[in-house]
Amino acid sequence: MLTVAEALQKVQDCVAALPPRVVPLEQALGCLTAEAIASDIDSPPYDKSMVDGYAIRFADLMDGVAELRFLEEVTAGEVPRIEVVPGTTTRIMTGAPVPAGADAVVMVERSTELPGGAIRLEDQKSKLGQNIVRRAAVMRRGDAVLPAGKFVTPTVVGLLAEVGCADLRVVPRPRVAVLATGNELVEPHNKPGPGQIRNSNGPMLTAQVTRTGAEPVVLGIARDDRESLRTKIAAGLETDLLVLSGGVSAGVLDLVPSVLTELGVREVFHKISMKPGKPLWFGLRESANGRMTPVFGLPGNPVSSLVCFELFVRPAIAQLAGQPLPAEPQYRAKLREPFTHRGDRPTFWPGRRDEWDRGFFGQAVQPLRWQGSGDLRTLVDADCLICFPAGDQAYAAGEEVDVRPFC
Repeated sequence: MLTVAEALQKVQDCVAALPPRVVPLEQALGCLTAEAIASDIDSPPYDKSMVDGYAIRFADLMDGVAELRFLEEVTAGEVPRIEVVPGTTTRIMTGAPVPAGADAVVMVERSTELPGGAIRLEDQKSKLGQNIVRRAAVMRRGDAVLPAGKFVTPTVVGLLAEVGCADLRVVPRPRVAVLATGNELVEPHNKPGPGQIRNSNGPMLTAQVTRTGAEPVVLGIARDDRESLRTKIAAGLETDLLVLSGGVSAGVLDLVPSVLTELGVREVFHKISMKPGKPLWFGLRESANGRMTPVFGLPGNPVSSLVCFELFVRPAIAQLAGQPLPAEPQYRAKLREPFTHRGDRPTFWPGRRDEWDRGFFGQAVQPLRWQGSGDLRTLVDADCLICFPAGDQAYAAGEEVDVRPFC
């Protein structure tokens, strides 16, 4: 069987970024830019006021006090009509264009309206150019404002809108199909009958897909017969990545691998030396146009599905989206209590971290009372997985172990 590292490397070798496409700006959030963007304007497009106040010629306020004749009022969106000449001032609002002739703005708080329409200004700390942002101070027309390969955040969306980029070429968000399999499954809103359980894997995996920023495509439940599996899997192969849960072990009704083969999916590996998650299946399907669809068959036990998704599916989705692979989050922490591990495979055990524990002078981790790969209840209290290597070993309290926090 492959090690976790070997299996992850095979996944990475098989998955490539999706072809770029042009999307409306409002759909680009979370994507990676596939083109460089230049500004089509100066920003700001004119000298503008940073405050509500009075535009003046600075020479009129050299002594810190001036009484000036009022000319006009200019709000944001308006254009000044009158040039400011010696002895005059224009009232101006934040963001409005500075009128010709003015080279400073005094805040309105330092003004007094006098009888007859004159304005008295007092600003002992005034200086030339104060409270004015000059044209093109932020960027000039033609300036490169965003390179290719930039992650689109809300701030990036705002910048692109400012420079007139209504459509953007990006590596798109992957569409990821989620399919749960099993005769025993019923939907969460149904009460299970004899021999039945609710489908927890489907909603959980859908939530994990959503958290990566990908677009989930929910396929529901496929029964353990070839026709049901073939129909649902064929639909999933039309997306960018297919994630199945269940049907990949060695049971009589574990039909998923053979149906995948019938549909043209080439097996890359099956089974990994890890616990939980040993039966993990991974393959690729090449379509007529050369598009490669990665397919993951996750074990049916909920915790196995969750762990395999975090270790293997999440990095594959990142690669499809053209994004850097998630940094390896593993680090060392000290056990809060003794623990005995037995088994011939590396084990990812649910734990809970303390960011700082005075008793251990550093990060500590508590192994939880986990009942195995069907125990989602304990996972709700966990915020990490403790990575125990293969072999039987008794660990003492305070001994260091590898810890992998949940993303």
